[in-house]
Amino acid sequence: MSIRKAGVLGAGTMGAGIAQVAAMAGFEVLLVDLDDDLIGRGLAKIDQSLERMVGKGTIASAGKEAALGRLDQSTTLEALADCDLVIEAIIENLTIKRETWAALDRICQPATIFASNTSSLSITEMMTATSAERQRRFIGLHFFNPVPLMGLVEAVRTILTDEDVYREAISAVETMGKTVVRAPDRPGFIVNRLLIPYMLDGIRVLEEGLASIVDIDNAMKLGCNHPMGPLTLADFVGLDTTCYIAEIMFNDFREKRFAPPPLLKRMVQAGLHGRKSGRGFYDYSDARHPRPMTSL
Repeated sequence: MSIRKAGVLGAGTMGAGIAQVAAMAGFEVLLVDLDDDLIGRGLAKIDQSLERMVGKGTIASAGKEAALGRLDQSTTLEALADCDLVIEAIIENLTIKRETWAALDRICQPATIFASNTSSLSITEMMTATSAERQRRFIGLHFFNPVPLMGLVEAVRTILTDEDVYREAISAVETMGKTVVRAPDRPGFIVNRLLIPYMLDGIRVLEEGLASIVDIDNAMKLGCNHPMGPLTLADFVGLDTTCYIAEIMFNDFREKRFAPPPLLKRMVQAGLHGRKSGRGFYDYSDARHPRPMTSL
């Protein structure tokens, strides 16, 4: 089959970003969420992102209007019936995702490819909520935030994924200007399998009193030429998200390196989730000049 129309389920930060890059690549795009307000916010994010690109000279004004012209919206799953590819970017809750996929399996045409943008949940567990035939057409497409700027997508296949389906989906993602890495359906895929232990080790170094927040981050930035240190990165990803992914990986592998450190758990319980909550390892009261927390 040839993918011409893509449905994106979820108009949050990730869903809006995916819809934007798909529309810019020439695909017809249907953005679906629970209500018009959520969709409106998603479309506003897309418009603002495209306008910034026009301002920087990345695209022309005509390109922005063309991309917006390829975007449609709906608040019903039924509207996704004629999509060639459906990418799900909703809440990271396996039960909700399985219920959603089961409903879509009854709605969408048999040839539709299903893809989840999950960063941590099992594609196989989602896949089993659909029919045997659909399971051959079920994959993971893990985009990275912010989607319009990040060049990578992890294409995840299960043991049942049809090779032609996998190649077709990868081709569509490459048309969106992304570099694709191929991964099996194992916890963490590639990026989080490497990234989560790195961030957790940074937290352990702090927890054990080996170095300060600033020294840990500077050591990796200036010693290894990383764009940001592990604690700044954890704040950016979200400490709640980091802890959640770590717990999923630990439950599967039962290896200490994937276990969330006690300090991380306490911070999440206290509502210190990083940049999005205003405080994590750093205080972001002044977003341009974050200050390391002194009371951890």
